[in-house]
Parts: sequence; C-alpha cells; structure tokens
Amino acid sequence: MDLGEFWAIFGPGFAGAVFGAGWWFWVDAVVCSSVKVSFLHYLPGIFASLAALMFNTVNKEDLDDSPYGESEWRVKLWLFIAYVVSFVSLAASVGLLIQDALVKSGPSAWTGVAGVFQCVFVLISGLMYWTSHSE
Repeated sequence: MDLGEFWAIFGPGFAGAVFGAGWWFWVDAVVCSSVKVSFLHYLPGIFASLAALMFNTVNKEDLDDSPYGESEWRVKLWLFIAYVVSFVSLAASVGLLIQDALVKSGPSAWTGVAGVFQCVFVLISGLMYWTSHSE
C-alpha cells in the first residue's frame, strides 16, 4: 500500500479527529469559563466550519492549470471565497484572543487561545479531508 492509498483510506478519519479536537478545545473553554461567553466568540469557529464545508464541495478534478477555462472560474471563485472566509475567521479568533487577554472583565485568555486552536484545527481538517477524498 503506497502513501496515496493510505491517505485515501485513513485521511477522512484523521480529518474528522482533527475537526473534533478543534471543537473540543472550544467546548472545554466555554465550559471552564468563569463568565458567560458571548455569541460573538462563537462566530469564528462557526465560520471556520463553514469554510471547511466550502472547501469540501469542490472536487480537485474540476481544477486544472488553464487560466481560461469556461466553467472553471466559478470553482476558483468559490475556493477564493472559502479561503477568504477561513482567513477572516482565523483573524477574528486572533482578535478575540487579544481582546480576552487585555480585558479583565471578559472571558479568560484561555477562551481566546481555544478559539484560535479551534479555527486552526477546523481549517486544517477541512484541507486534510479535501486532499484525501478528491484523489
């Protein structure tokens, strides 16, 4: 069994485990928080999950290196929007981490760190799944 076959078989399972770990960090931070976590803190993880879903609606076979494909620009635009959503969610989670570290009346810094971990793990899992199921 070569690496490509191994990844095609076990890659989705690894991606699911990484996705679950990302959400587990977030759930742990919310449960262990001494103050109520506002809904604003949930949004980066929700949008990161949406971006991972957007990545996985595209088959790699629909992409080629030709810049002048007829229907391919829609796929590339969709992937571009997915990347924008993913990076905005990551930037928002970092911004909330900085806010949580500076403001004493809000959630702890762990909530911010867990939000960043959540976004990173969810986005990595989306890309892991995309690379494993599209071969």
